[in-house]
Amino acid sequence: MADLPPARSVLTTAPERCYDLVVLGYDERLLRRRRLVTVHDEGFLVDLPMVTNMDDHWGFLLEDGRAVQVVAAEESLVQITGPDLLRYAWHIGNRHTPCQIEPDRLLIRADHVLEAMLAGLGATLAPVTEPFTPEGGAYGHGRTMGHSHGPEGHSPDGHGHDHGPETFGWHDHGDGHVHFHAPAAAAPSLPFGHKKAT
Repeated sequence: MADLPPARSVLTTAPERCYDLVVLGYDERLLRRRRLVTVHDEGFLVDLPMVTNMDDHWGFLLEDGRAVQVVAAEESLVQITGPDLLRYAWHIGNRHTPCQIEPDRLLIRADHVLEAMLAGLGATLAPVTEPFTPEGGAYGHGRTMGHSHGPEGHSPDGHGHDHGPETFGWHDHGDGHVHFHAPAAAAPSLPFGHKKAT
């Protein structure tokens, strides 16, 4: 069976009719060019002009006008509850770890280092399986990408950098990770998890 027509654009809101669905995990929902398969086993090529976070969109518009909705897949996560959620969220954000923030709980991916730290802070941890839709970037549409803050913190990809005053503004790490740092004097409210430069 031939593939469906390609998708070269996205839909922000639901159209009148939905042709099919694709179920994608958190990492899979950040894409530019990839072949996807719908829940009814029909393939199509996504070929977008730039890397796009599908968390910000309803789905794809195929070249023949049909619409395919993006649904977040269930994933293995860690649920965080306890008496001091704001404090837990601050420590998670300080490590640039994707985190889903809800009124009575936080959700992160399994990470034994973070889990040990959170347990030490008094958090209650429990494994859960559900869609993962963490907070995006604080400055426009984007993604929180984990990275190191020096010798005491290590990201899974070994990426680390300094947040001193010379790093003011948008910067790109060459791997699709682009974000903004503002100096303390210029921004009373810095991006989530960023400390003011000292």
